[in-house]
Amino acid sequence: MSLAEMIRVYTQAQLGQHWLQRYQRRRPLFACVLGFTATGLIPGISAAGATPQDRRYTAIADAEFLYQGPQAASQYALPPLQAGASPVLISRAVVEAQAIPLYLFNAGLPVPPPVPCVDLGGTAAACLSQGQALSRPVVQHLLEQGLAWGQQLAAQVPQGYLILGECVVGGTTTALAILTGLGLAAAGKVNSSHPTCNHSQKWAVVQAGLRQAGLVNSEVDPLQLVAAVGDPMQIVVAGMAIAASRSCGVMLAGGTQMLAVYALLRAIATTYTLSWQPEQIVVGTTRWVAEDATGDTVGLANLIGTVPLLATQLQFTAARYSQLQAYEQGYVKEGVGAGGCAIAASLYQNWSQAQLLQAIEALAERYCQADSRQNLLLNHS
Repeated sequence: MSLAEMIRVYTQAQLGQHWLQRYQRRRPLFACVLGFTATGLIPGISAAGATPQDRRYTAIADAEFLYQGPQAASQYALPPLQAGASPVLISRAVVEAQAIPLYLFNAGLPVPPPVPCVDLGGTAAACLSQGQALSRPVVQHLLEQGLAWGQQLAAQVPQGYLILGECVVGGTTTALAILTGLGLAAAGKVNSSHPTCNHSQKWAVVQAGLRQAGLVNSEVDPLQLVAAVGDPMQIVVAGMAIAASRSCGVMLAGGTQMLAVYALLRAIATTYTLSWQPEQIVVGTTRWVAEDATGDTVGLANLIGTVPLLATQLQFTAARYSQLQAYEQGYVKEGVGAGGCAIAASLYQNWSQAQLLQAIEALAERYCQADSRQNLLLNHS
């Protein structure tokens, strides 16, 4: 199976193909930045956890699983979902099988994860509808941390690239807020973990937040924008990508959230005259996001301009587990760098879709065997 069959370039084809050719066979480093926004607790805003209480700990549970895989007694079990299974199964399967170096970063969580994680000294964000999500000093601090760590991580892959992933429940709503605040007509284009995106709910929350912050139809400083309606992950990854792009490749691993981060980092670099290398940065996601009929990811990427949007062509149609097949019905779609890791599996070790699916299903099976609480995945189709 050719690389083109495993990874599709949806926008900026020439730039995207050049990036893939440049980093083929190079071992990446995966940095996953974890954050929290109280926006994720709004009833119905996200499907990344069946209840608001579940969603408070989704990122923490994902971090634990990403770092150590299935355990008989995990401190934070992966939360039950309306349908599907956490995308961390995809990320962990690749990281484990291909021995990809992993760093976890706490940009602002309610409690720290029970696994090794770099604490960046941030805070969890308040609901963006208040227009005061984060304090300006915290945003400035997290940008500085992102810039410093981006340089440090890039030094470890001088001929390679970084996969920068995220886990923020409610993050597609903060993404819409950032994109809108930057003047982009993103309403109706973002994705969600729901099979049909809840555009009207997201838009109402975003409008309320921008109104409260006095940022409707006004020129805005990007750091002020994040402080008003953003989340702590966005500013960290923006800083990491700016600094890392100066010396290595960067794959922003995610869909709508990482397109927003790209737009944000470009605005920051322009506003504060920070050097960066745009041709080094791509956004990598899943085809479930890129081809989501209830959003317009490709249209959003084209609206932002200059950024190649790549997606793994991984399919779960023939998966043994109904929870994986649910991705084909539009559930979950992406998260925890899943799309980026799947792209990296093909780019680094030329894995086919069959090899990737086999690794994911083998991990799912171990997960079921390790923790009897997790009967959700035991539903064979």
